[in-house]
Amino acid sequence: MTTPNDTKVTALIMAGKRSGVLDPLAARADVAQKCVVPVGGMPMIERVVANVAACDRIGEIRVVAHEPEEIAAIPSIAKLVEEGRLVFRPGAFNLVDSVFSGADGATYPIMITTADNCLWLPDDFAEFVDKAQASEAGAAAALARKEDVRSADPEGQKKFYEFSDGEFSNCNTYWIGSAKALSAAEIMRGGGQFVKFPKRIAQAFGVINLVRFVLGWGTKEKLFAQVSRRFGFKMVPLEMDNGYCAIDVDNERTFTVTERVLARRSGAAA
Repeated sequence: MTTPNDTKVTALIMAGKRSGVLDPLAARADVAQKCVVPVGGMPMIERVVANVAACDRIGEIRVVAHEPEEIAAIPSIAKLVEEGRLVFRPGAFNLVDSVFSGADGATYPIMITTADNCLWLPDDFAEFVDKAQASEAGAAAALARKEDVRSADPEGQKKFYEFSDGEFSNCNTYWIGSAKALSAAEIMRGGGQFVKFPKRIAQAFGVINLVRFVLGWGTKEKLFAQVSRRFGFKMVPLEMDNGYCAIDVDNERTFTVTERVLARRSGAAA
């Protein structure tokens, strides 16, 4: 099965590193960057690339990285490069400019995900693409409901966005439908992590939307509609079926959680 309009999606996998800072997980694993830290016996970037590549909605894969050599040395990734399926794009000083670098010359629509989204499966990427296509949105963000995240693992996430229709967690996967909608990436210029730093919402979305967010006024769809008017194109939240989509490898706690979920998944398959 392909996407509803038979258009293959370009995947951007963000695999950069903070300038001058060695991630604690990378230091413990004795590697140069977090994205090659083994999780469940496999470098996390290799796992994400494999699951993206196995999704039939995805065409070209672009890995945005500051140090691509270490990633390119992974045999399965080298094979995709040789086949012409995967290319590397240079990471920039910050996340937003890295997205712009990755998207330069790409075919739209674009799906953006991160190299530490180790729990996403090909069917999850297909679900996200199908829902984004069906929404006809210029830009979209994947969210998971709190109950589903906690069902995947009670320690999966500590904080959630609160709306009148429930509490949700960001899944670090985004949809950019056109070159015009790429401006939505500016939302992340302050660094994202709006639950930890809600003042960043005022910078990205405006003060009124900050008040709505903090007080939990309205549904997630209503807040995204307000943001859509600010940016001039349709932006929508896409609720994922599986709560594990909101669990990425961010620190020791989530590393342990991810390995635990992968182990349960392997046990179920066996």
